[in-house]
Amino acid sequence: MEYYILLAIVILGAAIIFGVYATITTLADKFADRQKWEIRGKHTGITLPLRLQAYERMCLFLERIAPNNLLLRLVPSAMSALELQQILLQDIREEYNHNVAQQMYISSNAWEQITNAMNETVAVINQAATEIPGEAPPADLAKKIFSHVIEKEVQPSAHALKVLKEEIRTLF
Repeated sequence: MEYYILLAIVILGAAIIFGVYATITTLADKFADRQKWEIRGKHTGITLPLRLQAYERMCLFLERIAPNNLLLRLVPSAMSALELQQILLQDIREEYNHNVAQQMYISSNAWEQITNAMNETVAVINQAATEIPGEAPPADLAKKIFSHVIEKEVQPSAHALKVLKEEIRTLF
């Protein structure tokens, strides 16, 4: 009989210890989760403005490398079609290099679309340049670039801009 009482006390003690252990671990997990969410909230307060600035800068980049904007800005500084081609490509490279760090704050898909838009713009410029002599006036190259852009259904930067705008909308 004493053996059963002792066994009951041991089992009861084990159940109480297990109950205390389960309660403490549950409370500790909840406390850790709460701290994690507080830290995430603080980080969001810091990173959200940086992400928005990155999207803003990449929208500006896409607008600046759009062929019509490039040509309006840079045609007067060239003496020949070959020089204009070099100036256009150099400007695109400089803009890209200036903004390359922004890829940290935007999605991989958005960055890929931006890179594709830049590469398509470069391809349009190079294709147009192969179709006219290098010593032709820069206006001839500009016309050729415009004709290539018009042939495309969508401007090289337009699709990437659309992707960026959709991602920004998902943030809010």
